[in-house]
Amino acid sequence: MSKASVRTVAMMVVVLAGALACRAGSAAPTPTPAADEARAATSAKETAVVAGGCFWGIQAVFQHVKGVVSATSGYSGGSVKNPDYEMVSSGDTGHAESVEVVYDPSQITYGELLRVFFSVALDPTEVNRQGPDEGTQYRSVIFYSNDQQKQIAEAYIAQLNAAKIFGRPIATQVVPLKAFYAAEGYHQNYATLHPDNPYIVYNDAPKVANLRREFPDLYSGR
Repeated sequence: MSKASVRTVAMMVVVLAGALACRAGSAAPTPTPAADEARAATSAKETAVVAGGCFWGIQAVFQHVKGVVSATSGYSGGSVKNPDYEMVSSGDTGHAESVEVVYDPSQITYGELLRVFFSVALDPTEVNRQGPDEGTQYRSVIFYSNDQQKQIAEAYIAQLNAAKIFGRPIATQVVPLKAFYAAEGYHQNYATLHPDNPYIVYNDAPKVANLRREFPDLYSGR
């Protein structure tokens, strides 16, 4: 992902490709996870970290999910401490553009968040790219914080593959979360603050629209 000004110009060339790639591409409705955590009895805060292409769109999706307290764009998965955007964009840090999702487990479960992730946030069969964005920093990853998250994520991927929900095997990695670094302020809430940006219009706004259509009970208009 280039800086906003460069990306806006570049998108005029790849508008069609982006419009076609913005959908997750599942061939059938994405099922409820067979393995999931129990809904908590009382309000609390838990954290999930995922990556799948440009973090603008992933953040925008989860900001509209009921039970999500906050969604923050950032970087995870690499060896460089406190990376900045230019470093990550080089593809040399090992980091992926990621989103930290803080959620209330009494309102939504980890498995339900993954269902949203696989259904509307990305094409999980893509390797080191999403839509017009290409490079290891755009790879698809679930960063787990504990054994339960690992088990739920791996079981759900196996469930989706066995059901042949997608035309190709899921390429999403499931790896331990070592650290999450929040991205620069100008990347936060980018889709909300720049709704007319061509990249947002053709790649990210449709994801939020798909969330509203496919998961009306989970959609929040905030």
